[in-house]
Amino acid sequence: MRIAIVISALGLMLSVMGVAASERSNPTTHVVTIEGMKFEPESLTVAVGDTVVWVNRDLVAHTATSSEAGMFDSKLIAPDKSWKLTVRNKGDFRYSCTYHPTMKATLHVQ
Repeated sequence: MRIAIVISALGLMLSVMGVAASERSNPTTHVVTIEGMKFEPESLTVAVGDTVVWVNRDLVAHTATSSEAGMFDSKLIAPDKSWKLTVRNKGDFRYSCTYHPTMKATLHVQ
């Protein structure tokens, strides 16, 4: 009887672990819209492995440049163009547009 209970519990644990592993293997794509001289959303939470796409809907070029040197830099994103980043590091990353420094946002990576 005890062996059956242990085997059932072990099977349940492996099943739950399999579901958790399969969820992590399905990364999500998130979109940040650049419009009206701001990033929308201004704060975005993603998981390691997810992709973030910045889409420029403004009339002028922008960048999405991390405040932490070397973390990420889109370079120029022309109007009606986009840039994507697959995130690899956990943390909170503030970023801004190098051409318009009042445009600020934060990417939270869990």
